[in-house]
Amino acid sequence: MSQAKQLRPDLAAILERVDPGTRALDVGCGDGVLMAALRAKGVDARGIEIDPACVATCVGQGLSVVQGDADRDLTFYPDGAFDYAILSQTLQTAARPDRMLEELLRVGARAFVSFPNFAHWRMRWALLRHGRMPVTRHLPVTWYETQNIHHVTVRDFRELARAKGGRIEREWFFASETPVGAAGANWRAEYALFEVSGRG
Repeated sequence: MSQAKQLRPDLAAILERVDPGTRALDVGCGDGVLMAALRAKGVDARGIEIDPACVATCVGQGLSVVQGDADRDLTFYPDGAFDYAILSQTLQTAARPDRMLEELLRVGARAFVSFPNFAHWRMRWALLRHGRMPVTRHLPVTWYETQNIHHVTVRDFRELARAKGGRIEREWFFASETPVGAAGANWRAEYALFEVSGRG
């Protein structure tokens, strides 16, 4: 089985788009599964992760990861230090998603951002039927336990990217593990991935 097939679909899409010989920063890299795949492809992949156990796992694999809080510590990276900045399933946990996107586009020529889509029809139906914050397979934790502090939708992110002067180069949408088309993605997609370039 190829590395891409072992990855979550949004991570597999990122792996496919990142060119060998480039530099990538994986922000909130978790256990380093994407970084390992990027490194095997010939990408100079670096990571930042807040969880010390995940950092230890990454370092144990020989990955270049530092412990840090992306909400604060991206400011220490110089402008244009990377070809790609990656933020996977983390935007909704950022203190200020708008500033996070600014930082991604500052340190990277392009940014990949994926997130759970809070406008998915299952979320809407659960709110309508039960009047409570939904618990779904992609948002499996109750509202008072979750790290998700900002509820972002496909439309919200498109507007945010435009407001920050970014240009959306490509979009991917998924329902479970299955890709779905862009038509009606705001209610059909459980999670989304965007590739965004900066002003220059």
